Amino acid sequence: MRSVLVTHPSSMDHVSLNEHPERPERVTAAIEGVLESDLEIVSVEARAATREELLAVHDASFLDQLQEFCATGGGAIDADTYAVERSWDAARFAAGAGLTAIEAIQRGDADVGFSVVRPPGHHAEIDRTMGFCLINNIAVSAAALVSGGERVAIVDWDVHHGNGTQEMFFRSPDVLYVSLHHSPFYPGTGRVQDVGRGLGVGATVNIPLPGGVGGVAYRRAFSRIVLPILDQFDPDWLLVSAGYDGHIADPLGGMALVADDYGAMAAALGEAMQRKNTVFYLEGGYDLGAIRESVTATLNGYASGLPLLNPPDGGDQTTDSAVEVFSLFWDLD
Repeated sequence: MRSVLVTHPSSMDHVSLNEHPERPERVTAAIEGVLESDLEIVSVEARAATREELLAVHDASFLDQLQEFCATGGGAIDADTYAVERSWDAARFAAGAGLTAIEAIQRGDADVGFSVVRPPGHHAEIDRTMGFCLINNIAVSAAALVSGGERVAIVDWDVHHGNGTQEMFFRSPDVLYVSLHHSPFYPGTGRVQDVGRGLGVGATVNIPLPGGVGGVAYRRAFSRIVLPILDQFDPDWLLVSAGYDGHIADPLGGMALVADDYGAMAAALGEAMQRKNTVFYLEGGYDLGAIRESVTATLNGYASGLPLLNPPDGGDQTTDSAVEVFSLFWDLD
């Protein structure tokens, strides 16, 4: 199996003036993880997202203000998020990396893609940067696919809820957004009761998990909720917000996943998508070793063709509560 690895040098130019966990070395670790996988790797440089592509998910005034802020030297945007002069270019190429991966897959150059760029994106809202994120990279890709008549599923396993991605597609019946996240935790969104609105009711699937849980909880949620809903939604494309801050070694996440858990989740997603039309997007993850080994496990798992979840029998209160909510919209056991 071939994977396209999409990167861009500008990712290394988005650098805080102070020590910051979202640092350029994260990209280096993720690239190493891709290259250490068993897949044949096709490396491609990202193209920049066009203004039109960005406007599909962000307000024009927001984009103008962000570009001007960077052009005048940048600085701290909030307690977590910063930009410097070259961050605008980094953000445009980060937003275009997923599009580049999709285009490579559409040409037949690869079966799966990994977008390894920064800054990350899933917290960026329509008119607001936050949580280390400037532009919502995965949302830009999803909107482009939907404009071409495709149905898109987004699975977000970053330890933090992707509030920006949810906001952008909360009313859309063409984008399924599924998030497994630590709760209560930053950014404080992602309640199980938030299921979408209007034509999008049922297409937002939040699975909040208590701090400290590991592979058993995630595997149960995948088996009982994520995979049955994916099967019924029947997407043309799967985009994965692949954050690795749920790893037990991560200094920020407070969860207990290991690399094999990411491999198991990716294997299940590969089986669901018949190992095609899938792109992984680097989101969070702040321990370099955990990023590297988890990225390798993700690609190897996706390509394996093996249903590696094997959750233990029985339920748990978190999963049972979520099943009760989502059974109103989907056929779940």
